[in-house]
Amino acid sequence: MDIHLSAAHWIYLAGIVVILLTMALRKNILVPSVVATLLTAWVFSGSIVTGLASIFNASLVAAHELFNIFLIIAFVTAMLGALREMGADRLMVTPFRRVMRSGTSSFVVLAIVTYVISLFFWPTPAVPLVGAVLIPVAIRAGLSPLSVGMVIAIAGQGMALSSDYIIKVAPGISATAAGADTDTVADKAMVLSLIVGFVALAITYLTQRRTWRRPAPELLVAWENKADKLGVSPAEQDTDGGTAGRPQPDGTPVFTGTRSAAPTATVVLEPVATESADTPKPLSAKAFALLVPLAYLAFIVYLLLGKFTSIVPPLQGGDAAGIVGGIAAMLLFAACIANDKRAFLESSSTHIVDGLVFAFKAMGIVLPIAGFFFIGNGDFSAQILGMPTDAKGPALLFDLINAALANVAPNAFLVAFTVLFVGVIAGLEGSGFSGLPLTGSLSGALGGAAGIDPSTLAAIGQMGNIWSGGGTLVAWSSLVAVAGFARVPVLTLARKCFVPVMSGLVLCTVAAVLLF
Repeated sequence: MDIHLSAAHWIYLAGIVVILLTMALRKNILVPSVVATLLTAWVFSGSIVTGLASIFNASLVAAHELFNIFLIIAFVTAMLGALREMGADRLMVTPFRRVMRSGTSSFVVLAIVTYVISLFFWPTPAVPLVGAVLIPVAIRAGLSPLSVGMVIAIAGQGMALSSDYIIKVAPGISATAAGADTDTVADKAMVLSLIVGFVALAITYLTQRRTWRRPAPELLVAWENKADKLGVSPAEQDTDGGTAGRPQPDGTPVFTGTRSAAPTATVVLEPVATESADTPKPLSAKAFALLVPLAYLAFIVYLLLGKFTSIVPPLQGGDAAGIVGGIAAMLLFAACIANDKRAFLESSSTHIVDGLVFAFKAMGIVLPIAGFFFIGNGDFSAQILGMPTDAKGPALLFDLINAALANVAPNAFLVAFTVLFVGVIAGLEGSGFSGLPLTGSLSGALGGAAGIDPSTLAAIGQMGNIWSGGGTLVAWSSLVAVAGFARVPVLTLARKCFVPVMSGLVLCTVAAVLLF
């Protein structure tokens, strides 16, 4: 098939290259994405007016496709705010302290608790909760600070966030860009994330076990004395030499150094309460510490019954994500009533507004970035370019891929590792989700030519992007928060995580090609 590449194709390709280079340089890709959208639409249509309008249209189309994600983030964040107000969030993890008696048990408990909290609520609350309640217990039990940081990063920022199976933000972005089903991408991503996570945790256990010591109170005293002499923890240090200011009330750190922070959901720190975990809690806090896990456990049971049995109807499309938001909303209202019966109407709306603000701070940057990659997708390009409703828009990325593969017999393993590599490179920016529109678009274009389901490639690209930029491989991501709570150098933590994580990524890519 002879494919004619126009000037718009080459402009679009140049935009992708510039975006990848910008990511590799650890810079924000918002401006390159918007400029590339403008130039691509201008050259394709021959009208500067269309080019300017495409900047707005691209973000509008992306918002239409992804706004359900913003709402879920808002509801879950609002619920967590109400739980934190009563102290129920900390109570949910304190029972696990009783079983952390040795290095091995602490390793396992840290991994499980971090994974579960991050799977349901993202790593944002997981790191402060585990850091404030469980890390000191693990240190006292003999676990080394570096081991603590590796376990939390791998289980939370890596294994849980890369699948994002409950909230389904990442699978939603990947599937939309790839033209695949969200649930299919989510299912495959869950399997791949477990492969990467188990491999990384196993390597960490085998290589770090020799650094563990016998349980002793002196270990905790020594660890606590490792605070920076100037009173600035590693979590508040900018890796480029600047210093992060104290978090704002909504938890967003203010950087006074030179680092270009990408405002995504994976880099927001929550303020840590100073009260002791042993402080007596009201009955309502204890009730909600039990009610919230049970509510989501019941939801998981329903999901499993619908998927593997005929007892209940299976959930379709975005139903599962919608139920997550609905449960969060009901728990939010109930928690606000428990916190303040007379003012619960006002406090409920305040938490919702805070959640929406957080959602747009966390994910807003994805919209213009996704808009650029949507303009290369034939399903969205016509609307972005202002073409008639019944017109077929250009599939710029698909044409470029087919032109490159016209004289090459694509190999499934080569294509899979190419998508993985692009995902890892895209993650170098340090924002967990900004590369997903790119890997998703590539998956949709490459899948058919390579004989691989686009949903499989999208899941592979999602693994590379989030394990890299979500907070395990690069020191300028949310890994800095983990290092701060563990009190270890963030560069050392990133270096130590590299071999375990990359080993897992290579193995999961091979498994994806063979299994799916």
